[in-house]
Amino acid sequence: MDAIKKKMQAMKVEKDNAMDRGDVSEQAAKDAKVRAAKAEEEVAELVKKAQQLEVELDKTQEELLTTTEKLKDKENALSSAELEVNALNRRVQNLEGDLETCEDKLLLATQKLDKAATAADDSDRMRKVLESRAVQDEERMGKLEEELKDARNQAEDADKKYDEVQKRLTQVESDLERAEERAETGEIKIIELEE
Repeated sequence: MDAIKKKMQAMKVEKDNAMDRGDVSEQAAKDAKVRAAKAEEEVAELVKKAQQLEVELDKTQEELLTTTEKLKDKENALSSAELEVNALNRRVQNLEGDLETCEDKLLLATQKLDKAATAADDSDRMRKVLESRAVQDEERMGKLEEELKDARNQAEDADKKYDEVQKRLTQVESDLERAEERAETGEIKIIELEE
């Protein structure tokens, strides 16, 4: 009985540990999904900023063309037009630098998103494995409970048989005492007759 109880307790502890590991895996999966969502938001913001920069670049290029046409028409404003073109060129270079930086950030964000998705998949697989183990543990516990129930029934039957044997032994001892008393009485009568 003690061995069965110890085994049941060990199975319960093992089940609790499995459930705890399942909870940890589920929390890790949730955390990975949150990081993935955040990375997706960063990617969306970077894409939006890149689109805005492209619009500004197109606008700047249109302004540059307009300025070039004005330079042909207005030779007297050549100096001021050249300064404006230089300023616009610097702005274009800055925008191109910003665009490259955004592309680098987009690449890094995409890589982080891939890693987060992989981590989420791994956590989900681990959760499924732990859930499967928990189900197996529950099935084993059910079988052990049935075996324990059978053992208890057998013990109860043995107790009943023991009580019956004890009663019979008491009856036999009582019968033996009465027989011994009769034998002693008979011996005394025999001695009296012999005298």
